[in-house]
Amino acid sequence: MKRGRKNRKNSEKEKKFYMISAVSAMYNIHPQTLRLYEREGLLKPSRTEGNTRIYTEEDLKKLELILNLSREMGVNLAGIEIILNMREKMEKIQEEVNLLLEYIKNEFFSGKEEEFNKKKDAIVRSVSAKIIKKEEDFGK
Repeated sequence: MKRGRKNRKNSEKEKKFYMISAVSAMYNIHPQTLRLYEREGLLKPSRTEGNTRIYTEEDLKKLELILNLSREMGVNLAGIEIILNMREKMEKIQEEVNLLLEYIKNEFFSGKEEEFNKKKDAIVRSVSAKIIKKEEDFGK
C-alpha cells in the first residue's frame, strides 16, 4: 500500500497542471493573451471535464519560448508560428536521424565489435621521412 501511494505522489509531482489564472499571474500576461495563443494554434492546453483550460509544464516551456520571441526579439505571431513549426520539424528529423544511426549500428556493426577493437588497437605504420639538417641551426 505504501509503495502505491509513493508512486502516485511521484507521478503527481511529475505532472503539474496550472489553470489559466495561475499561468497569467506567473508570466504577467492577460488571460485573453493565453486564449489568443490558443486560437492561433501556438498553445494547446488540455481541458478538464468542465472545459477549463489546464496547462502542463511542457505548455509553460512553450509559453516561455513564445514570450521570449515576442517580448525580447520582437517576433510577431506569424513569425512565432513559423519558428515553432520549424522547431517541431527539426525535432522529428533528429529523431529520424537517431533511428537511422541506430539501424546502421545494429545492421553493420553488430557482432563485429572484436574486429573493430583489433583495428583500433593495431599499430599503424608510418611512412619514413628523410630528416634534413640545416647547418645554420647548428651554428647558433
